[in-house]
Amino acid sequence: MELSETHMLPVSQQRAWDALNDTGILRACIPGCESIDADGENAYAVVLSASVGPVKARFKGRMLLTDIEAPNTYTIVFEGQGGAAGFGKGNTHVTLEPEGEAATRLTYTATAQVGGKLAQIGSRLVDGAARKLAGEFFKRFIAQVGGDTDGATAADDGVTAATEAAAQNTELDEAADTESGGDGTKRKKSWKAWISKF
Repeated sequence: MELSETHMLPVSQQRAWDALNDTGILRACIPGCESIDADGENAYAVVLSASVGPVKARFKGRMLLTDIEAPNTYTIVFEGQGGAAGFGKGNTHVTLEPEGEAATRLTYTATAQVGGKLAQIGSRLVDGAARKLAGEFFKRFIAQVGGDTDGATAADDGVTAATEAAAQNTELDEAADTESGGDGTKRKKSWKAWISKF
């Protein structure tokens, strides 16, 4: 599989670079990502759930950043195992180019190989799933780095991310209920009302 795309990011080159190397931002932007943790120098352990056609699996893998030339380019070497679903491995070359002071052109080229059940379902489904995941990642990423402080951009471009954020905040809201005598309940209702608009 090969995938090559270009995206315009509404932030400076340095801001884009910093965000691409921020595990908190990456965790929020990678669809299905459960965790991403440092695992050595320029390396990260990743756990994510993904669906490719009829195949659904929880993948555990590793990303290694190589050929780093901050803040211009790097290569991501990745591999992951999904049990009976199979495996995936490959690399992605990422280039950042400034477009004025407040915009950056991001270009990437990814190549990957899959095995097991993933390889049996056909390259068309795998390619389609990869494009969908990449599209969702950049939608969320742009909302994260280019959104305003009250999250309006995220509301437009990252409804799925907002839904996940709401789920993650449930425990905090329940704690607020206990401490504030009901204010947390109002917050939960407003979250649900906000999400239901979409």
